[in-house]
Amino acid sequence: MVFYYNLKSKEILFGLTQKNFQGFIMKLFVLLIVFISSLFSQNIPTKKLAYVVSDINIPFWEIMSKGIKEKASNIGYSVEIYSSNNSNKTEIENFVKALHNKVDGIVLSPINSSNAVFLLKLANEANIPVVISDIGTDEGNYLSYISSNNEDGAYKLGKILANKMKELKIDNGTVGIISIPQERANGKARTKGFLKALDESNIKSAGIEQQVDFSYKETYNFAKNLISNNPNMKALWLQGSDKYQGALDAINELGKKDEILLICFDSEPEFLQMIPENKLVGAAMQQPFLMGEKSIEQFNNYFNNKNIEKNLQLEILAISKDNIEQEIKIIKRNVLGIK
Repeated sequence: MVFYYNLKSKEILFGLTQKNFQGFIMKLFVLLIVFISSLFSQNIPTKKLAYVVSDINIPFWEIMSKGIKEKASNIGYSVEIYSSNNSNKTEIENFVKALHNKVDGIVLSPINSSNAVFLLKLANEANIPVVISDIGTDEGNYLSYISSNNEDGAYKLGKILANKMKELKIDNGTVGIISIPQERANGKARTKGFLKALDESNIKSAGIEQQVDFSYKETYNFAKNLISNNPNMKALWLQGSDKYQGALDAINELGKKDEILLICFDSEPEFLQMIPENKLVGAAMQQPFLMGEKSIEQFNNYFNNKNIEKNLQLEILAISKDNIEQEIKIIKRNVLGIK
């Protein structure tokens, strides 16, 4: 094919007339613009979301945030994290900040269920949809509520403990409880399910201590007080798992290592070793990574006019030495966020 420039006529020849060549160049230019635009559009998030969480430093919430961010990224949404550090004032400030940033939706894991009521009112006034993940709300309008079946999970965990106490021939022993705040809907459900299982086996509670700051020191002191004040206490149940070491240290320092069983709600990576080694009777494992993914799925359905599940309850895995191996893959991914 010939390509040359005629100086005399200033005509470009490429097997084409000048007029046709100009048309060809114009089409090529349009195609180039479309191509460049498609490249940029692939990197620009189509929706902007916020995750307002009680305390991102607690492993459970950190794992949930991983599920949220990974699922959102795969779809093409951006997510900003707002951690309230268990401060009611900070939680309100964070929520308002998210609204002012003109987000398209908010995933909310509130400090407690009563706080959620006010936050939902703010969101409704701003016409911003909210998906609640885990803690719950006493009332209010929301897009979807993703939760765990806390009552059922705690009931199954109570049965694991009751069977272990029976196996060890522990008669008339009581069980101490260190709970999450009972104004939370999930806290109430856990206590109800666990006590039901104990009652069915004629096992009494040694008392309940409610967490406030979720610190090691608080867990240690609560465990020490329960053990010291209840000579017949033979087991200790933690409704949250991340400060379990405080309970273990109290048990060991009081010389009760071989006398008091420990059992937990939720999970930590080291539980995968502690349960088979009988250092921990068992754990009721929520699936925070999966909960995070499900939260984003509900928003994606909403934005695309698809069916939304108003209340979605995920199974809690009641894990003991008897079934940990068969559930290990699910535990690593959905519970611990390990790929």
